[in-house]
Amino acid sequence: MSTAKRIERGLRMQALHQQGTFVMPNAWDAGSARILAAEGFKAIGTTSAGIAYSLGLPDGANAVDRDCMLEAIHRISRSVDVPVNADLESGYGSTAREVGDTIRLTIEAGACGANIEDVDSSNGTTAMFTVDAAAERIEAARAAADSAGLPFTLTARCDAFLLGIPDALEESLARCQRYRAAGADCLFVPGINDITTIRHLVESLACPLNVVMGLTGNTLTVNDLAASGVRRISTGGSIARTCFGALRDAVREIQTRGSFGFANRQIPDAELSRFFLEYPSER
Repeated sequence: MSTAKRIERGLRMQALHQQGTFVMPNAWDAGSARILAAEGFKAIGTTSAGIAYSLGLPDGANAVDRDCMLEAIHRISRSVDVPVNADLESGYGSTAREVGDTIRLTIEAGACGANIEDVDSSNGTTAMFTVDAAAERIEAARAAADSAGLPFTLTARCDAFLLGIPDALEESLARCQRYRAAGADCLFVPGINDITTIRHLVESLACPLNVVMGLTGNTLTVNDLAASGVRRISTGGSIARTCFGALRDAVREIQTRGSFGFANRQIPDAELSRFFLEYPSER
């Protein structure tokens, strides 16, 4: 991908975070990325969970190594003509310097934005980094992105709600403010599904906020989130899980009923082949 194209995509990604509300669905391979982009979404994210599932592995920072994840990000980035945001788990490194290296490699892979979590799972456990350590990692990510000389949207993710941390709202606010000061362009607090909390975060942080949707039982809509001031809506691994759900339903139909009705919901081969042949890419 040319430098001019990288700059153009990076500027587009930055502009999306400064105006209105946009949906950024998450892809796990080149095929899913092209489908999402062709449906008119202005940016797409990668999903580390979906990439892991596609490799027959569980979701989690230790399941897929950095090189494998970067290969997937590269395939996705070069397969579409829209900006791509990379899901980088906790940055694939125990030190801030390693997180910076990951950002540098992610930019080389073609992404123009990335998420960095504040969870340390390096020892097989799941705990949050101290706020100082987490902020240092965001600072290193910001420095690496700036040194590349390309527009790059850095998202800091706080997992206090997901981990059930006491006083999760206060903890999230305090951490997000530190991450913003450390150089984050966008903030992401997964695990919240009520509009009151979401609105409070938007008003308190005064910074673009990402909300993940697609979790079972959540009835909030794009219009609900837009009215609350949410800037970016992602889908995490939910679209990938939906596809795997359809796969399981199809084979269970064969096993339990001996029928093949699932085939009525497929995209015909000629249509899908024509789509992948004609869709523009960076190959």
